[in-house]
Amino acid sequence: MEVGANAGKVWQALSAANAAVEVKALKKATKMTDKEIYAAFGWLLREGKISLTEQDKDVFVALV
Repeated sequence: MEVGANAGKVWQALSAANAAVEVKALKKATKMTDKEIYAAFGWLLREGKISLTEQDKDVFVALV
């Protein structure tokens, strides 16, 4: 599993959306498994590049 490359895919998808994206939609857009996408989130969160928010039991990801 290439966490750095997957983090790049997540970054690109969020940049293209230019808005907060629900995790399920982001997973579908990037074609990643749960393990891959959450590892990518960890990478991007550690670098301070994304934020996670919860609304009505759905989790949204956005660039900061």
